[in-house]
Amino acid sequence: MLDLLITHATLPDGRTDMSVAVQAGRIVEVAAGLLAPAHETVDAAGQLLSPPFCDPHFHLDATLSYGLPRVNQSGTLLEGIALWGELKPLLTQDALVERALTYCDWAVAKGLLAIRSHVDTSDASLLPVRALLAVKQRVAPYLDLQLVAFPQDGVLRAPGGLDNLKRALDLGVDVVGGIPHFERTMSEGAASVKVLCELAAQRGLPVDMHCDESDDPLSRHIETLAYETQRLGLQGRVNGSHLTSMHSMDNYYVSKLIPLIAESGVSAVANPLINITLQGRHDTYPKRRGLTRVPELMAAGVTVAFGHDCVMDPWYSLGQADMLEVAHMGLHVAQMTSQAGMRQCFDAVTVNAAKVMGLTGYGIAPGNAASFVLLQARDPIEAIRLRATRLKVWRKGRLLSHMAPAAADLALPGRPGSTAFVR
Repeated sequence: MLDLLITHATLPDGRTDMSVAVQAGRIVEVAAGLLAPAHETVDAAGQLLSPPFCDPHFHLDATLSYGLPRVNQSGTLLEGIALWGELKPLLTQDALVERALTYCDWAVAKGLLAIRSHVDTSDASLLPVRALLAVKQRVAPYLDLQLVAFPQDGVLRAPGGLDNLKRALDLGVDVVGGIPHFERTMSEGAASVKVLCELAAQRGLPVDMHCDESDDPLSRHIETLAYETQRLGLQGRVNGSHLTSMHSMDNYYVSKLIPLIAESGVSAVANPLINITLQGRHDTYPKRRGLTRVPELMAAGVTVAFGHDCVMDPWYSLGQADMLEVAHMGLHVAQMTSQAGMRQCFDAVTVNAAKVMGLTGYGIAPGNAASFVLLQARDPIEAIRLRATRLKVWRKGRLLSHMAPAAADLALPGRPGSTAFVR
């Protein structure tokens, strides 16, 4: 007898009336119209059954700290960094852990079951690192948490920056990070990319760098990242996050750069909500949106995912761990409003994000983990349009969260007892 059978589901690839059979936390069969004895049977009633959402770029150490010790008045990236610097001496492990756990609760309720979080390694105490390593252990039964050693103040610019980052890796942080555009000079930025990629190669670790998060079209560290990836044989293990300077670059240069990125196997993560909030702040009109060239990168074969980046922290005052909100903003800003484009934006917070994170056993297919989300929507486009209710969330066959369908009981003249489902 099966542990769980989900029937009459629609899958993201368009298949309908599908059944998903689960045994011992894994998918054992996916077939149309399958009926079999099970301890629990769930009728999806034609709703969308999706693999869980993944966030390949977040800052869990800063989340839910909005207003501490003050609010970012200018709304700029640099004031946010300065504000985080003011907050760091006030941080405690207990507060860091509690805020991060609260956010992880939000995430699970939204069907977000995998997060890659950058954690600041700039302070010699490594307090945020130790706090998030504790969080990683506590959430492991229900959420995959990857940590990136992130030298927020610059790995070469900050005293002890490289040593601190190495110590964070020694403690168990998963990924080598960097921020080359925040080093003192362009040349030091390029040097930091080389040093950090060599460190990752020595330790057999992935790389995920904040790269060219700037409106400056001459910020071209992604070029160096792609070169070092090929030189060191790191293909498939390197990601460039943000890449907002590409929004402002000369088209001729980009015609060379995008094929180089594709050739190197470097993936890209855009953060639509945050990129359009922080970039273009020095413009009058017209104002640049700042989002990287998502459709062009995708067309070249680059794996592109969307991240949330920030929720209620020194850089962004809003957010609720909703990756459908991220996809919704992404398709608008990237003008990906075709049917294919909108489906690509859904992929950017599911399968592409999982690929960037190197997740295994992901997706609705036999042999994979029985982790999925039942959405109150008939297809991925409707899910994005509605930021659909997460009716049920499972991880490895275990139900983690459930929610009532969104509906309104109307009191309209001439239409007594009407109900409007949010669709």
